[in-house]
Amino acid sequence: MKKTAFLFPGQGSQAVGMGKSFVEHSQTASWMLEAASEAIETDMAHLMFEPNDLLERTRYTQPAILLVSMMAYRLFKEKIPEVPAFALGHSLGEFSALASVDAIDWLDALKLVHLRGKLMEQACEGIDVGMMVVLGLADEDVEEICQDARDSGKKVWPANYNADGQIVIAGIKEDLKSIEPALKEAKARRVMLLNMSVASHCPLLEPAVEPLVKALEPLLRDDFSAPVISNVTAQAYNTKPEALDLLGRQLVSPVLYKQSIRNNDDLVDRYIEFGHGGVLKGLNRRTTKKPTLVVGDYDSLGAVIDTVLGDGR
Repeated sequence: MKKTAFLFPGQGSQAVGMGKSFVEHSQTASWMLEAASEAIETDMAHLMFEPNDLLERTRYTQPAILLVSMMAYRLFKEKIPEVPAFALGHSLGEFSALASVDAIDWLDALKLVHLRGKLMEQACEGIDVGMMVVLGLADEDVEEICQDARDSGKKVWPANYNADGQIVIAGIKEDLKSIEPALKEAKARRVMLLNMSVASHCPLLEPAVEPLVKALEPLLRDDFSAPVISNVTAQAYNTKPEALDLLGRQLVSPVLYKQSIRNNDDLVDRYIEFGHGGVLKGLNRRTTKKPTLVVGDYDSLGAVIDTVLGDGR
């Protein structure tokens, strides 16, 4: 039997129409859409299926992404009740990962990431913040440029270690712009500001940590059906105390995604990504030779189930 890791994407994977085919073909997904709408008092069908301005707002983006991931995961599990070797999520995807291993109820996780998005927005309120992707540079080059900038009083930090040659920086928008020349002089292939209203995974989010951990505490369970890989440490954890510590720290620490794959790649034969867009599959191509299957819509759900059953699971 092949060993599988479950993957869950984060912010940036959203798009109008995501999850619609699940709802059109599954009563389970339709019920989940209604339950999510009631839980955060938001018309999730309008949010996800119709053009609107809210889907790019962090407090709505995060629950929408988690909902689609949980739909994909639930429908897969109805056919193949597999326990993964581990679960790994990118940023808010770590909450999806926790729900997938029964460490938290999925609806509680959805409400938490809605709160998490609000807290992130509030921490950045009144500050012109941003995030910037840098392509083509080694991690240490980007880290050195950011450190030099901070030494001169600027606020910029590495935020996402996605793959070799792809790192995202967070901080004050003008400070981010000010280091573009240094990044290009270091031979960055591309430097681009992202469409983000918050500065994720950096010290600017410190005000959000305590209230998030306080909300988490009564909702997390003591038993995990499988370990989760922490974005903060790139190592596995499987207890409530660890989760409370790591999920608080995650807000202000960089996402060690590529390190998480490398540290745990020997434990699995393949990855299955649950969620729209196949973003993590794209990152995995640059980090592992193991295949990544994607359950992103109803058609791909069937294809992945056929593949897994054909492999003898």
